[in-house]
Amino acid sequence: MDTKQIRVLVFGAHPDDCDIKAGGIAALYVQHGHLVKFISVTNGDAGHHVMGGGPLAQRRNAEAQAAAEVIGIEYELFDNHDGELMPSLENRLQIIRAIRDFQPDLIMTHRPNDYHPDHRYTSILVQDAAYMVTVPNICALSPHLEKNPVIVYLSDNFQKPYPFSPDVVVAIDDVIEKKIGMLNCHESQFYEWLPYNSGILNDVPNNPESRREWLAKRMKNRFHSIAEKYRDRLKELYGIERGANIQYAEAFESCEYGSSLTTENLPHLFPFFS
Repeated sequence: MDTKQIRVLVFGAHPDDCDIKAGGIAALYVQHGHLVKFISVTNGDAGHHVMGGGPLAQRRNAEAQAAAEVIGIEYELFDNHDGELMPSLENRLQIIRAIRDFQPDLIMTHRPNDYHPDHRYTSILVQDAAYMVTVPNICALSPHLEKNPVIVYLSDNFQKPYPFSPDVVVAIDDVIEKKIGMLNCHESQFYEWLPYNSGILNDVPNNPESRREWLAKRMKNRFHSIAEKYRDRLKELYGIERGANIQYAEAFESCEYGSSLTTENLPHLFPFFS
């Protein structure tokens, strides 16, 4: 365990967003004795082709809690409607209070360039909260932070107006099965809604064991492609020999909001490279 416990707060737009983009690094933090919390800024009540509303929100909350148990973290869902998130003052204050309550050293969230409006607005809300968390007279009953946390973006493949450019790429080979275990808990998404929305619902096996194998193959290919895409950065961070052999990775880009990610604090905030 490192000398000082690191507190990491991950904001995703929907239940499962944090798991997909940061489930591996979250498992690594927990293994190192650090504290991680996932927050879904919406309740996920629109993400299905058959279910919806309250029953779906409750189901997705149960899935998120099951995923959290896989690695031992806290998972909170805000009760905002899926697909209706706006960068409103009310929602900004909700984000500010959540950051102040958790007091993170590091925040992770979506980039503001994304296909989904909920992803974009989650990013904007976190960015808009970044400075305000240090201002005492904003949310005056919630004690302000004396220092801005460092903020990094979760990876994506969007190219305009500029492509994702990672400052940190983390090997998740040692926790890949735990990450798959987390994703496996989100049954409504990975075995129902997302396959339906992609036109491959008939490809999903009925047997639970076969379904997990099907999901693992698809997801491992995805996380392997991240390692391949950013192989040079992995070699820089882990050394040439180890970096060349990493199979699965997650990547993160420094955000200009909040405190800066520097060569001095990077090894502390991401203590995985020694």
